[in-house]
Amino acid sequence: MSGTTPLGAPAFGPAAEARPRSGEPESRLVLASASPRRRELLESLDLDFTVRPAAVDETPNPGERPRDLVRRLAREKAEAASRDGEWVLAADTIVVENGDVLGKPQDRDQAREMLQRLQGRWHLVLTGVALKPPDGDTLHAVESTRVLFAELTSEQIGWYAGTGEPDDKAGAYAVQGLGSLFVLEIDGNYSNVVGLPLPTVRQLFEGAGSDVRAFRR
Repeated sequence: MSGTTPLGAPAFGPAAEARPRSGEPESRLVLASASPRRRELLESLDLDFTVRPAAVDETPNPGERPRDLVRRLAREKAEAASRDGEWVLAADTIVVENGDVLGKPQDRDQAREMLQRLQGRWHLVLTGVALKPPDGDTLHAVESTRVLFAELTSEQIGWYAGTGEPDDKAGAYAVQGLGSLFVLEIDGNYSNVVGLPLPTVRQLFEGAGSDVRAFRR
């Protein structure tokens, strides 16, 4: 796909032909992620799926752009967890502030540093999403959402870091948790900020000639 992708518009990768399906799914759906937020998002759709986290090296390649990083990691996770006869869904989320990638903080001090960078400013949340069908190539997309953080005092930053909520969150905050106290505005898809853009998931299944609704219980 060439050109500039509009804000919030997923950029889809190529995929081979896949047979349309209707009614009950003949294959199992697998979420290749240990994230409870992504699991909860799929559960909110009442989908029947299995969780099978995939461990991959998340170190960025030299000179790798943020969009390319999340796209690659999502694809590698989906393919690492893939088994015959399964649909495998994977994702990777990062926060980008002034061109710098903010992943999960390594400790509370780093969480405080990240929050200090984000406070009072807009930042970008990027999620790479990949879907590996039972037959055919892996489809992938990148969703972007802009988030405005409130101006925070040192006391507020220390308090929030001390709650432990930022420990395993990209950018050191959870928009669906206590972090919602400090998010002033969201420009784009909310579920993308949580960690799995659901409209993009639907589009990936459609791109594979399927329908995510077929996996509803």
